[in-house]
Amino acid sequence: MAISSRAFWPKGLPDQLRVPQAPLTHYLEVAADRYPDKAAIVYGGRSLSYGQLRARVNALSAYLSQRMGVQHGDRVLLMSQNCPQFIEAFYAVMRAGAVVVPVNAMSTAEEVAYYMHNSGAQVALVAQELLPHVLPNMQPHIANGLSAVMVHAYSDALPTEHIDPDLPEVVLTPRQPLTQAGLHGMEDAIAQQLVQTHPHPDVNDLCVLPYTSGTTGHPKGCQHTHATVLASNMSSQIWRGLHAESVFLAVAPMFHMLGMQGGMNVPITLSSTIVMMPRWHAPTAARLIEKHRVTCWAAPPAMLIDFFANPQASAWDLTSLSTLSGGGAAMPESVSALLQSRFGISYNEAYGLSETASFLLGNPPARGKRQCLGVMTPGVDARIVDPTTLEELPQGEVGEIVTAGSQLMLGYWHNDAADREAFFERDGKRFFRTGDLASIDEEGYFFMRDRLKRMINASGYKVWPAEVESAMYEHPAIHEACVVGVSDPHRGETVKVLVVLKPEARGKVTEQEIVNWSRERMAVYKAPRLVRFMDSLPKSGTGKILWRELQDAERAAT
Repeated sequence: MAISSRAFWPKGLPDQLRVPQAPLTHYLEVAADRYPDKAAIVYGGRSLSYGQLRARVNALSAYLSQRMGVQHGDRVLLMSQNCPQFIEAFYAVMRAGAVVVPVNAMSTAEEVAYYMHNSGAQVALVAQELLPHVLPNMQPHIANGLSAVMVHAYSDALPTEHIDPDLPEVVLTPRQPLTQAGLHGMEDAIAQQLVQTHPHPDVNDLCVLPYTSGTTGHPKGCQHTHATVLASNMSSQIWRGLHAESVFLAVAPMFHMLGMQGGMNVPITLSSTIVMMPRWHAPTAARLIEKHRVTCWAAPPAMLIDFFANPQASAWDLTSLSTLSGGGAAMPESVSALLQSRFGISYNEAYGLSETASFLLGNPPARGKRQCLGVMTPGVDARIVDPTTLEELPQGEVGEIVTAGSQLMLGYWHNDAADREAFFERDGKRFFRTGDLASIDEEGYFFMRDRLKRMINASGYKVWPAEVESAMYEHPAIHEACVVGVSDPHRGETVKVLVVLKPEARGKVTEQEIVNWSRERMAVYKAPRLVRFMDSLPKSGTGKILWRELQDAERAAT
């Protein structure tokens, strides 16, 4: 077993977590009963109360069941940027007893077709600007295609006046007419005020089927029940001391688990207020934090780096923020130090995956460590094992993180082969192989070393790109960095860093200066031997740098 870190947990937390025996939809009902007039969602200058949210969800759910044929257990695609309608659709699908299949808003028609066929979805709820990516997959254009699609316009969620400035054009675009057969308008559906007669789903029913990023082969659907989502949800709440009066900034995309949990399910379970942004814009985020006294913000490091790099950042009033958290990549040491010294904010790093409904490991709020995944949270058993033998490794050695816990998915959707590779039995528990390499320190804190397949082997020395990237952020001229391994005739592989310089440093810093600087600060085998300056680094919809895409391109060029 991993070293106990119990002494550093938030006080009063149990060893095990008792998962509530009620579905997610129950919590929306409770919030509307307790706080019918409280703002559930603030978007574009308009507030939607919990009473209004429940009414819209129930009417929409009834329409899905009675007019669009959605039945218990059906999979339903949901493709949209962040907006109140995303939340309404998500909870309406669950209220109908069906399963949400969240689709990245940047997906192509071909990718939508894959999610549709793999999940077996026949109904979709889609934002109007994304409809062209869905229409090619409707019947009769394609066999076994979508039979019905519900469409929403972001502008329908805006107030008639005093609209927030700086909203993107796509949000302001009026609702467009729907002329094709099989298309349904969300506002028209809700206006019918149908009554949902089905009971709430069971806590062990499937509720969401998020797809992994597909770094190896096709994306795989993660089967999550209300219980597995709630296990992660509740653990995050009690770990961070969140409550009904917490105010959440929701900007991370809700089609991804970080945004789905931190920006939607956690606050709704708490009856809290969600201040929602349709897409990332640092000055808008600052204005919303100030205006609505936001207390909680879950964001990936890349987003926060951009936020605090803004020249106006020092003038923003961020005093209401009590919880600034995230994961997906380590926060560079230099940025963490800046947050603490200049703004008095501690970034609370955590770790989770789509397969664990996000929250799994977390840094104790009162005793966090920088660039650290955290410790085991209530009910979680996480260990470091040899990736080949699956035998547990001694403290300090680098190996693969494996985990068991209530938030673990049931398995991959219709993919027994992937399940056999991902799961194994140990000590009477079912463990999941994360594919992430880490080590545990003497106090039980987990430190990421990298993805299992991202390691660079330079002349027999193992180089972990995440470690090198963190060091690169110490350079005063570097805004962003991505370390990749490229072929080398002498070393097998060598380290290359792709760098985005800060605007004031462009044209003034050379590649050789970066190489020399690196060699002064890290072992020679770790220091990048090659440097390439770029205007920007490609990122996923959740703000993660697409290192694999960059690595493949650099290897192809060598």
